[in-house]
Amino acid sequence: MIESVKKLGLLFKKHQFLFEELVKRDFKKKYKRTILGMLWSLLSPMLQLLVMSIVFSNFFGRDRPHYTIYLFAGNLTYAFFKDSTYGGMNSLMANAGIITKINLPKYMFLLSKNVASLINFGLTFVIFLLFTAIDGVPFHPRFLMLVYPILWLILFNIGCGFILSALFVLFKDVQYLYDIFTLMLMYLSAIFYYTADYPEHIQKLFYLNPLYVYITYIRDIVIYGCIPGWGTHLLCAAYAILALGAGMLIYKKYNYKFLYYM
Repeated sequence: MIESVKKLGLLFKKHQFLFEELVKRDFKKKYKRTILGMLWSLLSPMLQLLVMSIVFSNFFGRDRPHYTIYLFAGNLTYAFFKDSTYGGMNSLMANAGIITKINLPKYMFLLSKNVASLINFGLTFVIFLLFTAIDGVPFHPRFLMLVYPILWLILFNIGCGFILSALFVLFKDVQYLYDIFTLMLMYLSAIFYYTADYPEHIQKLFYLNPLYVYITYIRDIVIYGCIPGWGTHLLCAAYAILALGAGMLIYKKYNYKFLYYM
């Protein structure tokens, strides 16, 4: 895997200009012919948060401190994962016209989608911190540890994108199955409810969900002001490494077969 990463790094450096142009294209394409443009990156999650707050506050957030921030942290992380992986899944097929005519590293198209999603996430994260300050959550040096789960989440998204994009080329049904999967994942990630309300053995099962691990890490830092234990740190890294490793192996195995299915 280390050798594969080095090769990818050399190829990336060789095609750096192409990658930058792909990122610009993907970002501009997303907001083409929209009146608000990039403002949708900020407005959309805020509107979602408003709707979810109205719907769920009386059911799950009653007498809970900083429920809006709790909800925002979960929704922000889930939205980033969904946007990155959806973009990654379609990255090869959306660029089939280029891939079938020019010999280029196929992963460049996937990474460009992830960078565009990361920019949107970064903009929304600034709003999240603003909401945190407004809600009276004190800022402290431990906030710097937010870099840890976010970096692993980025790698996890890229790994999942590798897997999904390869499967989507081979099996078009993947897009419909993934719609169902992401819906199920949203309800299993404790975005709007508290896992502490469940028995202890049920609470442990939530850690089988990688997205829940990343969400929990962010909440522990921001809301509760504590750094999670080593178990959570290891899970953050393990899920990302497994996803990225599996994705790279699939790309290496089926790389030259993709052209026959496009």
